[in-house]
Amino acid sequence: MAEITRIANDAIAFEVSSLGAELQSLKTSDGRSWLWSGDPAFWNGRSPILFPIVGKAADNTVLVDGEPFEMHQHGIARRQEFRLAEVGETFCLHELVSMEASKAAYPFDFRLTLRHAIEGRRLTVTAEVGNTGSLSLPFGLGFHPAFAWPLPGAEGREHTVVLDNKAEPPLVRIENGLRKPGSLASPFKAGRLVLNHSYFNEDAMIFPEGAGDGLTYAADGGPSLHFTFENLPNLALWTKPGAPFICVEPWHGTAPEIGASAEIADRPYSLELAPRRSAKFAFSVEVVG
Repeated sequence: MAEITRIANDAIAFEVSSLGAELQSLKTSDGRSWLWSGDPAFWNGRSPILFPIVGKAADNTVLVDGEPFEMHQHGIARRQEFRLAEVGETFCLHELVSMEASKAAYPFDFRLTLRHAIEGRRLTVTAEVGNTGSLSLPFGLGFHPAFAWPLPGAEGREHTVVLDNKAEPPLVRIENGLRKPGSLASPFKAGRLVLNHSYFNEDAMIFPEGAGDGLTYAADGGPSLHFTFENLPNLALWTKPGAPFICVEPWHGTAPEIGASAEIADRPYSLELAPRRSAKFAFSVEVVG
């Protein structure tokens, strides 16, 4: 059975499950809840970690040097029990290491850690991937946190996503989980996007390049969440039309284009780690107002 770890300071508190090292709640001391509740009527996820692939693979199959392996959407980590490796007053660290079961889908030796830490009204989630084997380790990694839409106390107000860099990154759409070729005009205007549920009738909005390393998700005249990203060049926004949440998803890796190579190493923005090397990825979210 999954175990829940709770960490709190005077301003904010969070809970993390050992199943998938998944964030379960994020609340300020005034009782407001900022993370999606995981209502299965819409989507039972809350903040899954995406590893070793981001998105889908055609026929749920990836190739490793031409050999096929069954790999479901967003990889294997979100369905695995992590070990609580360390806990302190302001943080907890969960760990997943490769095992025979994981090698049936992903035939590599690895160590994946998730560190959740708070400072003031800011939560930082850091993932570290380590190659513990003798072969090069191909992978992608992404975060998939879902937040309340509308934000607490902001029912009926316009909600926006505003990029720190004020850019207008091109939009990519998916079909059956795979990227459609080419790109579309950006829905951002001078870095600002007014959210509308109709945008998600065609699934996620994906911005492979140009979204920058920070953004603000806000209600007009109300509360906001400010995000910063580290080593996460891709951005996706997603919800189910009509659902009361919005996912702000920073990634390093995306699904391949329709008809593209099924090799993990060939997936867009995939990384390869040499033996005994590691890589870190992080996002922070600060409650403002």
